[in-house]
Amino acid sequence: MKKIKGISRDTLIFILEVSRSSYPNEFAGLLQAEDGIITEVLILPGTEAGESSALLRLYMMPNISTVGSVHSHPGGIIKPSSADLQMFGKTGNYHIIVGYPYDLQSWTCFNAEGEERELQIIDDQTDE
Repeated sequence: MKKIKGISRDTLIFILEVSRSSYPNEFAGLLQAEDGIITEVLILPGTEAGESSALLRLYMMPNISTVGSVHSHPGGIIKPSSADLQMFGKTGNYHIIVGYPYDLQSWTCFNAEGEERELQIIDDQTDE
């Protein structure tokens, strides 16, 4: 299992913006990391999103590694459902749920068992 140090600020902002633009429907994707930092969101073909759920077609996942998942809860409750917990165990050990109003305070990371885990926001390095 990959040790994750945090999530890139740009990646988190992307997640929040895409969740906001998907409202009132849920948004869902898979997380990829580079050098211990979550930097990418993979959107799977065939993902279905509605107001009460988003369905990831895991069989559409290319042969790549993921460290977890991300999805939104438009109602604003940032707790994993039983369906979330079933999916968590299949995609890694870092699972982000974002909720309305989709700002930097409206997200939480969970492990595969649904327990909250700390995930540091890492400012992106720019080449100067």
